[in-house]
Amino acid sequence: MIEVEKSFSLTKEQENNLIKGAEFLGEKRLTDIYYDDLSYALTTKDIWLRKRGRSFELKLPINKLNKERISDQYEELDTDQDILEYFNADSSKVLEDFLLSQNYAPFCTIITTRKKYIKEGFNIDLDVTDFGYINAEIELIVSGKLKIEEATNNIIRFAKKNNIVSDIRIWGKVIEYIRRNNLKHFQALLDSKVIV
Repeated sequence: MIEVEKSFSLTKEQENNLIKGAEFLGEKRLTDIYYDDLSYALTTKDIWLRKRGRSFELKLPINKLNKERISDQYEELDTDQDILEYFNADSSKVLEDFLLSQNYAPFCTIITTRKKYIKEGFNIDLDVTDFGYINAEIELIVSGKLKIEEATNNIIRFAKKNNIVSDIRIWGKVIEYIRRNNLKHFQALLDSKVIV
């Protein structure tokens, strides 16, 4: 499965309009710990390794770097075995031990209060982070790469229908955290065209 998502910065009026008629799925508190090495080998390739609660997830980009990005598209690996296989490691190893042996260490921890909704088949996440960053993500899950462009266009149409401007590029919470806390890492992401 492929996540196609777009981040938005909303006014309170836009947020109220977006969730009007939506089904509220719940609110939860997420603790995400993101990993990379000191040369940013993963994030400069737009690869995001995180531990959420007790489970690791690896988000692999489908977007091409150096191209204008209208939405973010990732394939997600969510089992230790799949993540170890991605790194060509013995899948019987303990993932945390392998990461340590490869010098992957936490570079940020973000606590997020997330309100989750569904509306007209779109997943909507409204996030407030412990460092004061607020954003919304509208997401569709598709079964293959051939459906990405259609999903992106559908997200943009859905946003416009709900009076949300979609042509402004908004960073997700991790990029914003890096921008605020580690200018060297942020510059490495700019230099590698992960962000523009």
